[in-house]
Amino acid sequence: MNTSDGWRSRRFPGARGRAGAPRTPIDYAKVGRSSVRRRARGMTHSEAAALEEAELHAHLDRRDEAAADDGGHRGAELAEWQRVVQLLAAIGGPYDPDTDVVVQEELAEDRRREEAEQQHRQGQQRVADRAEELAGLGGAGRLDRSVPSLAGDEAARELLDENRDYRVAGVDAWLARSLAEQSGHYADLAARTAAVGSLPVPVRAHAALLAALARTGAPVDGDVEFVGRLAQADPEATGALAAWLERRLAPAEPAEAGRSGTL
Repeated sequence: MNTSDGWRSRRFPGARGRAGAPRTPIDYAKVGRSSVRRRARGMTHSEAAALEEAELHAHLDRRDEAAADDGGHRGAELAEWQRVVQLLAAIGGPYDPDTDVVVQEELAEDRRREEAEQQHRQGQQRVADRAEELAGLGGAGRLDRSVPSLAGDEAARELLDENRDYRVAGVDAWLARSLAEQSGHYADLAARTAAVGSLPVPVRAHAALLAALARTGAPVDGDVEFVGRLAQADPEATGALAAWLERRLAPAEPAEAGRSGTL
């Protein structure tokens, strides 16, 4: 489907990153620790201890100033100087942050956090792309049985709903049919079970009535468009009708079949 990125950003602002979205706040303590590590690289224990003492005196001289410890920056620097000095007292020098276990653990945690954030962003983009695809197919009248439902379509449908896209109605009808026919993603029992908590009640009621009507043997195609309207107007009554049909169409119990045979 040929759709510009501009359209996507306009329809789904979360897909490419919202303008004015809150940025990650600056971790001033982390900045302070990083500054110490850069300055301490190559220092011996005595050199680091002398600089730690000088930094402490400078901090005490400014402790009454309003901005003496901007966001924890100064306190973090002093604490890091103290740690580095203690480390060098134990292992000797010169100091090398590349072999500092604490530093390497922090860097590994930063990488893990960045990977998790990247995966989250990629997941959001996949949902936005799928929502765009389904909306485009629905708007062109091509969202039918030839399009299999996929894992994550509930989230794509929710994004369309959040953006008040009028084509969500067509996506709802398509999802209801897929659920009723247990096709595509909903061929899996676990997926159908999860749909109970991820699809709106009207969609589930729509699917239930479609499934019940299919059991009558009558063709369930375009002539049952009214099912969707019923489900939207009164999902509870639609679900009750589906349950009634299922009971009426259920095979007779063996005991009941035996009794009816004697009549």
